[in-house]
Amino acid sequence: QVQLVESGGGLVQAGGSLRLSCAASGRTFSNYVMGWFRQAPGKEREFVAAISRSGAIAYYADSVKGRFTISRDNAKNTVYLQMNSLKPDDTAKYYCASSNGAYSDYRAYGSWGQGTQVIVSS
Repeated sequence: QVQLVESGGGLVQAGGSLRLSCAASGRTFSNYVMGWFRQAPGKEREFVAAISRSGAIAYYADSVKGRFTISRDNAKNTVYLQMNSLKPDDTAKYYCASSNGAYSDYRAYGSWGQGTQVIVSS
């Protein structure tokens, strides 16, 4: 498995931006599809975005499409989530995870980071 550590969360006003990073170690990073999920208090974990092994293909939840951008740097073993035009509904703990193939099904992701908190104030 790969070990994952997220960073970049924080408090931001509505309309603002944040960039989350997830550093990977332990296995060949480029072998994995990488995804971002989020979970708000009292809610289920929700798919946010995922990116293919090469970075050529990205998938997004409808709720973030056009506002968030996932990218990866395989040379740095890092995946990013650029979040623009943030809304209070984006408030959640954000997790990165690695998958052997699936994109939006969290059950297919084998390794998870500890999460980073994002709070968007209105």
